[in-house]
Amino acid sequence: MKTYQGNLLIQGEWTPALSGKTFTVTNPATEETLATVAEGDKADIDRAVSAARHAFEAGAWSRFSARDRGRLLYRIADLLESRKEAFAELETLNNGKPISETMNADLPLSIDTFRYYAGMADKIHGETIPVTGPYLNYTLREPIGVVGQIIPWNFPLLMAAWKLGPALATGCTVVLKPAEQTPLTALMLGQLLLDAGMPPGVVNIVPGFGPTAGAALAMHRDVDKVAFTGSTEVGKRIMQMASESNLKRVSLELGGKAPNIVFADADIDAAVQGALRGIFFNQGEVCCAGSRLFLQDKIHDEFLDKLKAHAEKLVVGNPLDPRTQMGAQVSKEQFDKILGFIDSGKREGATLVTGGAPAAPKGYFLKPTVFDSKNDDLTIYREEIFGPVVAATTFKSVEDIVPRANNTRYGLSAGVWTRDVTKAHQIARAVRAGTVWVNCYNCFDAASPFGGYKESGFGRELGTYAIELYTQVKSVWVGL
Repeated sequence: MKTYQGNLLIQGEWTPALSGKTFTVTNPATEETLATVAEGDKADIDRAVSAARHAFEAGAWSRFSARDRGRLLYRIADLLESRKEAFAELETLNNGKPISETMNADLPLSIDTFRYYAGMADKIHGETIPVTGPYLNYTLREPIGVVGQIIPWNFPLLMAAWKLGPALATGCTVVLKPAEQTPLTALMLGQLLLDAGMPPGVVNIVPGFGPTAGAALAMHRDVDKVAFTGSTEVGKRIMQMASESNLKRVSLELGGKAPNIVFADADIDAAVQGALRGIFFNQGEVCCAGSRLFLQDKIHDEFLDKLKAHAEKLVVGNPLDPRTQMGAQVSKEQFDKILGFIDSGKREGATLVTGGAPAAPKGYFLKPTVFDSKNDDLTIYREEIFGPVVAATTFKSVEDIVPRANNTRYGLSAGVWTRDVTKAHQIARAVRAGTVWVNCYNCFDAASPFGGYKESGFGRELGTYAIELYTQVKSVWVGL
């Protein structure tokens, strides 16, 4: 098997870590070493931030017009499209997700994100304000400056695109820290950025670990903003570190425990397919996964029978096989964590409908798992599992389901299945979540905002809303 090598990208150059340290990256489907990557730490973060600061204030990037930034983002999208197969294969090798998903979801969505923000770059502007008195008052929307971006391992390339697209469109410079489990497509993207003509220091990529590289980025006094996608627990620590340094702006896209609500009047077969996509897509390693399945009591048995039958037919195996529908969990740590949640479900009295065990003797493969219980206060209903485990239960009415759907510290997403348009809109308004899917699930577009309520974070990725994350507004008064 080919083994990859990876260094840090700082000031437009590939460089080892100052410490000389490296770490290994594993293929989760084979448990074999896939790559050896330079391990960045505080000293390397300092170098990267310095490069980003110079590029923002005095380098070629500071002289790029908005339209030039847009042209560069279009080139990035075109190059990514031309190298789609190579990126998809590396993403699958590194993360364990099926090649059918990287080819048909991760890559198209990443390309579309860069194209969307390419078109947005020269449409970011202020406004004139009719104030009292002999004055002209207008606003400027300016880039916030040097941005630290920390991305997760579940959608490595797509999360890099979600972060880099709006930051570059607004004129910011970036230090990007990919997850230590999945740094490879971020590094490949770094080379693509250089090939596209990105000036030195505009995007710096520093692989490393959270307590060293990630913490150094969040604490750095010369970073103007930190954007983080990951767990709620780490997100809280990011906020603390940002406040302890320079009160840098923070945006957080964190965990979820989404309710997926099916009424008796829904198209049951469509809802079953939606429930399957909602929890088994990307091996369930999705922050907005529909992991709490609420079934109206009249359809509970029928729905679970159909869900069980379809789940047991899903093809789990070699992620590079186009026929595979569910690949490997990203790491042994995550694999063991999910098995721990499955054990807790059994101990606490939930009924195991199907799955609940490893799916292969080698590799971090799990069987699609469905639990059922009348008690939705068990651990598997409360805690984010981040794996292919769905916990079903019943409800009686709209009045019954709304408080139960909202009975979570999270608020990232929700789903509702019904033919009754009034009921659909009632639920969409009542559920405290940043995204509500009606008669669909896991739908995304670069133009539509994504983010959470409550402990799922704050700030919105994508769309025009993401521009708010990377800009500041300046009011200018001119006496006339």
